[in-house]
Amino acid sequence: MTTPRIETSAKRVRVMLAGRFVADASSPLLVWERPHYPTYYFPLAAVDGEIAAGDAAYAHPAPELTDHVALRWEAFDHWLEEDEEVFVHPRDPYKRVDILRSTRHVTVSVDGVVVADSHRPTMLFETSLPRRHYLPLTDVRMDLLRPSPTRTRCPYKGEAVYWSVHLPDGGEVLRDVVWSYPSPVRESAPIAGLLCFYDEHVDVAVDGEPQARPQTAFS
Repeated sequence: MTTPRIETSAKRVRVMLAGRFVADASSPLLVWERPHYPTYYFPLAAVDGEIAAGDAAYAHPAPELTDHVALRWEAFDHWLEEDEEVFVHPRDPYKRVDILRSTRHVTVSVDGVVVADSHRPTMLFETSLPRRHYLPLTDVRMDLLRPSPTRTRCPYKGEAVYWSVHLPDGGEVLRDVVWSYPSPVRESAPIAGLLCFYDEHVDVAVDGEPQARPQTAFS
């Protein structure tokens, strides 16, 4: 088996279950055993013995990871990097999110109907993902949006809420193609309350130039 990329994190990482900390490491290992983000591996001495021996923990055969275990994220109540709670999975130290205000003209259309028209987008650039355009609610036809019960979490932005697009007169319905972060994490505060569309499923033009639909896992 190929040894994955391994680095030592400078962050203290703690894991909580049922109101108590069951793992606490001042320098856990970051292991890239998946293609898009790392996994925390804890020294055995930093993990509650009952947890380390249970199904919520697993080991890796690489010699460099002897005496370390990983914990299944979803099996625990809270994960903290220093004293800040983190969600979904560890944040990749090599992934960057830049959020920039712009005056470029962004329009979003569905089946020829303009659903959003803005000269004040906030553009989000995230490593390995297409550029996203976050728009003020007043620049979006909210009469064409219907709230969705869908919720997702992102370790870099927070918890998102969703809407579906319903065109008038029995037109096209696109489910969960609009989202917003009402209370994003501190680093992504500039997008709070703004709306974003999946460019993979709508027609976007920037300064009058039609944009190709990106091909991603969300296509």
